[in-house]
Amino acid sequence: MAALPTDDPLDTKRRRRVELTLPEIEEQPQVIRTTLERERGNIAAAADRVAKSGIKRIYMTGCGDSLACMVAVRSLYEELFGIPCEPVQALDMAYYYHHTLGPDALVITLSSSGTTTRTVEAMMIAKAKGAQTLALSNTPGSALMVESDHQLTIHATRKGWPTQASTAAIALLCQFALDVAKASGRAPSRVATLQAALDAIPDQIAEVITTHNAAIAEIAAREAARTVYLYAAGGPSYAAAMFGTAKVKECTPDHGIAIPLEEFHHYNSQKAGDPLFLIAPAGPSVPRARDTAHEGKRWGGQVYAVVTGDEDMLDTHADVTLRLPAVPEVLSALVYTIPVQLFAYHVAMAKFRAAETALTA
Repeated sequence: MAALPTDDPLDTKRRRRVELTLPEIEEQPQVIRTTLERERGNIAAAADRVAKSGIKRIYMTGCGDSLACMVAVRSLYEELFGIPCEPVQALDMAYYYHHTLGPDALVITLSSSGTTTRTVEAMMIAKAKGAQTLALSNTPGSALMVESDHQLTIHATRKGWPTQASTAAIALLCQFALDVAKASGRAPSRVATLQAALDAIPDQIAEVITTHNAAIAEIAAREAARTVYLYAAGGPSYAAAMFGTAKVKECTPDHGIAIPLEEFHHYNSQKAGDPLFLIAPAGPSVPRARDTAHEGKRWGGQVYAVVTGDEDMLDTHADVTLRLPAVPEVLSALVYTIPVQLFAYHVAMAKFRAAETALTA
């Protein structure tokens, strides 16, 4: 905790990391391509071994962004493998939810440093229980990588607040799932469709950055004086809400709150003036997202909708609608995370400029 920046509106440590974040956001298309290319052989080898192992359950564990990555891919894994796949916070995995682990389970862990204590603990307990372990990390040779049965390296940097390290990890996890399905002979037509979609995602990310960066900067300037930022989504896109929350809390001294789409409706979740990013790619949760936008406006909040293409169901209730490329919903977090990354950067820079102006006034 002592290493984290302070809430000083002009904290130099935080500002430096914010400034380094935008280049890493912009590099994501190439970083994803590089990671998948360099790890192609490792992914295929690990997938082949897992496909032959008869696993009946998958647990996915990590902390912070790493846990959000697991939420992003859960739906894909359950669809392709036909078995329960559960994201679990690393402390809970290590201390509470390991009692049923055994040789029929695969535990997937993710830590950029490879030394996150709770994540390493969860992996070691899984091994002690006889479960198979797969580790993802930016750091070859770290404890997590050395001790796991299978290892995949994320070829990304984290000089700024984490962005590309997370999307490259999601891409690795998606490719691993597709390779396991191929090795198992499961749903070849669906796997081919998803493979083509995954291959197209780097170009889609580049398109989102180019198309929407200026509009997102305008939203950030409008909302820079706020101290609470809300994010809501359902299914795989809830990971994007988690990322949005994390980036705001890292880039600024303010609060970010991720709300599951249905839970939004069980409380007065949005107060007058609160900005809400409503992430709703094409899928079954869009009608409920429309209800959410309606309620957000009824409560006097601002609503920023992130939707697929010409989807207009939310338009009447949204202050701004950002229209993104079509992506299979099970892969959607890879692309629909980009607007909330950009917002966190731009709103942080707007806050720094406001603090500088106040200081010299």
